[in-house]
Amino acid sequence: MPLGLLPYRRVADERQRVSIAAIKEGVNFVRKRQVLLGAMTLDMFAVIFGGAQALLPVYAKDVLNVGPEGYGISPPVLGRIAEEIVETVSQTKVELALVVGGGNIFRGVSSSAQGMDRASADFVGMLATVMNAVALQDAIESRGQPTRVQSAINMPQLAEPYIRRRAVRHLEKGRVVIFAAGTGNPYFTTDTAAALRASEMGCQALLKGTKVDGVYSADPLKDPKATRYHQITFDEAFVKNLKVMDATALALCRDQKLPINVFSIFKAGALKRVVMGEDEGTLVHN
Repeated sequence: MPLGLLPYRRVADERQRVSIAAIKEGVNFVRKRQVLLGAMTLDMFAVIFGGAQALLPVYAKDVLNVGPEGYGISPPVLGRIAEEIVETVSQTKVELALVVGGGNIFRGVSSSAQGMDRASADFVGMLATVMNAVALQDAIESRGQPTRVQSAINMPQLAEPYIRRRAVRHLEKGRVVIFAAGTGNPYFTTDTAAALRASEMGCQALLKGTKVDGVYSADPLKDPKATRYHQITFDEAFVKNLKVMDATALALCRDQKLPINVFSIFKAGALKRVVMGEDEGTLVHN
C-alpha cells in the first residue's frame, strides 16, 4: 500500500514524528511530502505514503463474504475495493501495500476449525489469505494498476516470496504490494501480520479498514448510545479494552510508535481522505 517515495533508510523516528503531526493537524500529505506510499490486506489494508509509509488492514470476513453461509469472495465488493485502491494510488501517488486476511474463506479460531490442531487450522487460514491476495491482485491489475503478491509461505507458482527489500523496490516503482500468508507462523493473527509488515516496511501509519467508521466506546451496532472517538492513545485503548486490534498487534504498534487510523472501508472515498490526512475515522497514537 502506498506511502510515498522517501528513502526507506530515512530514520523511522523522524518519519513518525512528521506523520503523526500531519495527521493531527490535518496536513495534506501530498503537499507536505510530495509523494505518499500505502499498504493493505483483504482481512486488512495497509497504506504507505510516498516518502511516508502506512499499512491498511481490511478484514475479509467483514468485507468479502458472500453466500448463505457467509463465506466466499463477492466479485462486486472485490471490484469496489480495487477501484478505491486504484483511485487512491493514481490521484495521490502513494505507494500502497496491503495485508490480506482469509476470514471470508476459513478462520482458524472459528467453529469451522473444531477438532483441528490449532497450528494446522492456522496454516489452512494462511492458504485462504493467498486465495484472497491472488483475487485482489487480479481485480486491481484489471484496472490498470501493476501489483505484486508476496507470500510468507513459499509458493512460486502464485506469488513471490516475502523479501523486504524487494517489496520496498516494488513500492518505489509505483506498484501495489499485497502481503499474503500472514507472518508464515501459526498463532499469529492478521492484525499482528499487518503491524509486523508495517514496522518492517518503515510505514508511518497503519490504516485499518472495517465495517464501522472508527473506534467506539461500545459496539455501535448494538448500543445506540455508543460514541466515536476522534483520537485515542494506545494506553487508553488498552485500559478501556477497546477492540482496535488484538493485544499483540496493538502493543507492537505502540512500541514502534506506529499510529493506527481506523475507518470504514464501505464509505466511498474514505481511503483517499485518510491518505490525504483528512479527519476520517479514529486515530490511535502514542
